[in-house]
Amino acid sequence: MARRNPIRPLVLALTLASLAFLMPAALRAQKPPFPVSTRCVTCHNNLKTAKGQDVSIGSAWRTSIMANSSRDPYWQASVRREALDHASAASSIENECATCHMPVQHLADKAAGHDTVVFSRLPLDAAHDADEAALDGVSCSACHEAQPAGLGTPDSYNGNLTVAPVDQHDRPIFGPYPPDARAIAMHTASAGLTLAQSDHLRQAGLCGSCHTLYTTTLDAAGKPVGRFPEQMPYVEWLHSDYKDKQICQQCHMPAIAGSAPDALFNSPSHDGLRLHSFPGANFFMQTLLSTHHDELAVNPKSTELDSAAAETRKFLQSQTAHLSLSALSVSNGKLAFAVAVQNLTGHKFPTAFPSRRAWLHVTVSDASGHIVFESGKLNDDGSIAGNLNDADPARYSPHYTTITAPDQVQIFEPILGDAQDHVTTALLTATHYLKDNRILPAGFDKSTASPDIAVRGKAATDPDFTGGSATTRYEIPVSAPGRLVVKAELLYQPVGFRWAHNLAPYKAAEPQRFVGYYEQASRQSAIVIAEAKGSL
Repeated sequence: MARRNPIRPLVLALTLASLAFLMPAALRAQKPPFPVSTRCVTCHNNLKTAKGQDVSIGSAWRTSIMANSSRDPYWQASVRREALDHASAASSIENECATCHMPVQHLADKAAGHDTVVFSRLPLDAAHDADEAALDGVSCSACHEAQPAGLGTPDSYNGNLTVAPVDQHDRPIFGPYPPDARAIAMHTASAGLTLAQSDHLRQAGLCGSCHTLYTTTLDAAGKPVGRFPEQMPYVEWLHSDYKDKQICQQCHMPAIAGSAPDALFNSPSHDGLRLHSFPGANFFMQTLLSTHHDELAVNPKSTELDSAAAETRKFLQSQTAHLSLSALSVSNGKLAFAVAVQNLTGHKFPTAFPSRRAWLHVTVSDASGHIVFESGKLNDDGSIAGNLNDADPARYSPHYTTITAPDQVQIFEPILGDAQDHVTTALLTATHYLKDNRILPAGFDKSTASPDIAVRGKAATDPDFTGGSATTRYEIPVSAPGRLVVKAELLYQPVGFRWAHNLAPYKAAEPQRFVGYYEQASRQSAIVIAEAKGSL
């Protein structure tokens, strides 16, 4: 066996440390308390597997919603709306919303002892160094400097991550693999951080920090009067069968086949690496970021964002839901059938931000192909035909066990209510859910769910609305003799019509801009994610 040269690791470490100076001078000169992504991608890009697959971390991340969380025009419009509604609490609203949408900037400001501002930074400009951390969105430092203590517990919710003090000389930055001398030297030289291995990067609790969000309900004077469970995907996951078999990263960070390096400069290859593309549910926002690329100061090219939006649509159409038709029959002039939706995700579908909705579009055609019944048609303006809430912001359509008329439509959605039980899309005014019939994940027990994730409205007592699936029955009068064809589609829309158009009365730049964006792209606002067909 060859003898190991004891000097070689030291020489290697010193050589690699010097490579940090290959970075542009502007990067070397930076002394940020939390490194921005431009420092990280210098080494964590241009990566390929042995078979030539591009697994670059920076390239995959930069088209994600995570990377563009601060540029998100809907987020900016929504924060402005809340700040206008509660002007006396505007600064605290900006700071709270920046926690997860500008986390690197927020961590730096928190360390410096002051709140994070949002609107004085707008429009964000990549050319301004002062905006760099704010522009970075949910970037490398936000996750990789998070310490494992408290993750997965309520103390970590609302983005309350724990990081080492900025003046700690050996502040850790975590990775999923044991570091070698090469990697340790590079991180110390380029970022002033000590690389360490930790398993918490492969645990759902890390994601659960920002993806469990309680908002503080404010009264007209801006005073706190309650707490509202706005986004609960992590808590929903905990109440499902998935908590014992699949974590967030296994769905939202696609696996890389075989081994691959995670950095340049002869980094060793690893098995089990995952892409940092973070596919999720918001193809519509990626489309808007592409269309309004220059105005929103987006870094990736429009073609990259278009490809990312296509991948998001593919992800939704392959891993979200399955649709089936059953019990088709005609009796006494009525066509009867059932449409079942199986939820393939580990949380409610849709989940997280309450602007999201899914619904059943069902048509019945006669032998000539003429549609004799239709429920749930998507209109060109992004509204749903027959949906009471799209027609009137004060009303909403209930959960249906049985649909008997074309102006009834099964919409899987949350409907928020204020203290007077009025329908609202104002997050800081909401006190409870008037309706929540989002499709449950497998293993979700309605009877034991906590109030924060409980089913609300008529779905709570629907025996066909259970963990893992939701079945809606149709009984439709028919007069046409002969063959009938039933087609069912499950449509999904990240930003519902009412959630967009309720911003219209706010005459500030951000709400007006988003309403304009929505009106221009409304026909692209929803997609079919599952379908089924039957005939008799």
